[in-house]
Amino acid sequence: MENPAPGNSSAAAPRGARRPAELGDLDMRIARDGTWHYRGSPINRIRLVKLFASVLRRETDGSYWLVTPAERGRVMVEDAPFIAVEVEMQGTGREQRLIFRTNLDEIVTAGPDHPLRVETAADGTPAPYILVRPGLEARLARPVFYELAELGHEERVGDEEQFGVWSSGMFFRLGEIEAD
Repeated sequence: MENPAPGNSSAAAPRGARRPAELGDLDMRIARDGTWHYRGSPINRIRLVKLFASVLRRETDGSYWLVTPAERGRVMVEDAPFIAVEVEMQGTGREQRLIFRTNLDEIVTAGPDHPLRVETAADGTPAPYILVRPGLEARLARPVFYELAELGHEERVGDEEQFGVWSSGMFFRLGEIEAD
């Protein structure tokens, strides 16, 4: 019996099932702006992009793969495979829900299963992300992050004041509070 492939690209295969054929690099790239490219040309058919996105997986080594039962091939991702292009707020206070829509129309609500995180780039600019599916994140478009900043407030967490937002009972830190 064969062992399943490492990472999160495939579930444990049933007895007698074969591993997908390894195709290597597919010459497919997801640009920082969320555009999918094949052999240097943008893929303009959104239904095709959504189909590819439905079989996109990320390995524990950080590589991205399109995985079907028959084949798997590596895809280059410049930043994150998705872009969060819209946010909607429902409710108020600690129980409010922040609901995001991606450029491929996936809907996720920030919370324990879909955490928000903000990294700081070398130049000091924030780089915000939300987990869409295991191993796959969406970078928040700049206008979406600005909307979150408008909703943000100071909150005491432990021994320090932090600036962030609540969603689904969790506080997500958005950035540092500037000293006066």
